[in-house]
Amino acid sequence: MAKGKEARHIIKLVSSESNHCYFTQKNKNNSKERISLKKYDPVLRKHVMYKEAGKL
Repeated sequence: MAKGKEARHIIKLVSSESNHCYFTQKNKNNSKERISLKKYDPVLRKHVMYKEAGKL
């Protein structure tokens, strides 16, 4: 049996204030637009906005 397109993709979240990044998964069926999350940046030692850079 053939498998269809997978709904989950690995994406890269890049900090808006430094060059730090996180890798996470996103369900393309539920959220089609690019996501932005407020996460902890260990380089700056504070919470900043992380934006989706693309899938891997």
